[in-house]
Amino acid sequence: MPASYAYLGPEGTFTEVALRTLPEAATRELIPYVSVQSALDAVRAGEAEAAFVPIENSVEGGITTTLDELVAGAPLMIYREVLLSITFALLVRPGTKLSEIKTVTAHPAAQPQVRNWLRTNLPDAVWESAASNADGARLVQEGRYDAAFAGEFAAARYGLVPLETGIHDAENAQTRFVLVGRPARPAAPSGADKTSVVLWQRDDHPGGLRDLLGEFGTRGINLMLLQSRPTGAGIGNYCFCIDAEGHISDRRMAEALMGLKRICLQVRFLGSYPRADIKPDDVRPTLPGTSDEEFVTAADWVARCQDGRF
Repeated sequence: MPASYAYLGPEGTFTEVALRTLPEAATRELIPYVSVQSALDAVRAGEAEAAFVPIENSVEGGITTTLDELVAGAPLMIYREVLLSITFALLVRPGTKLSEIKTVTAHPAAQPQVRNWLRTNLPDAVWESAASNADGARLVQEGRYDAAFAGEFAAARYGLVPLETGIHDAENAQTRFVLVGRPARPAAPSGADKTSVVLWQRDDHPGGLRDLLGEFGTRGINLMLLQSRPTGAGIGNYCFCIDAEGHISDRRMAEALMGLKRICLQVRFLGSYPRADIKPDDVRPTLPGTSDEEFVTAADWVARCQDGRF
């Protein structure tokens, strides 16, 4: 397997900035790809060891392009996550004035994060989506658009200047990025972990989603992300992307996944990996009856009952 990481490019994206915060990135060749799909396909094809892509932001929730790519195709696994605070700059060619801007571009996920600023400051500007924020900056450099929303750090790389900086509609906006590789044994639990899965129901029936969520709730497992995605099989056919607190080696998580495997048409395990937002010492205590020790005690009691030793 090549010692390289694919990432959503071109150079100068927030994705690249987040990727470079990983210590192991310094020992890998970092290769930009034009889309999330092409970066993940490079991993599936064995052209890259892993891919680093955005998966969620605090303004709009899950990034559907990434979720859909993880739902479909050959299975992949998440191994790490990174949180990055996001603010945008309005990048233009030197000499461009705000009043001269008629067209703007950026990645689709950027639009909800600058929508109010755009309405207030450039109400007549036409928005066009780009493959990434850095690609939008490249298109401005080429003269295709008048301005791009991107990281201020991308300006020098593309010969642009930041006309406005610190642009964001929501304070403390963050984007979550994940390092994705081929399926393998998950890393040992860190004490502050997250497990990601995709669930498909056997059929559509009243209380179906409640049944799925109940496998987590009855075991005291908190959910951090719940997003439905269309399966492509027709209107009303959805699967569910879920992030839950805990590691697959935890007894309560393992039992929840076994319960889901019994009642779901399909379960895709996307990995158990360390959380980026919390340290082990800050993890909330488990609810009464949901610790590993209590699961072991209960299983031992059942075994003794089966042996007539109760």
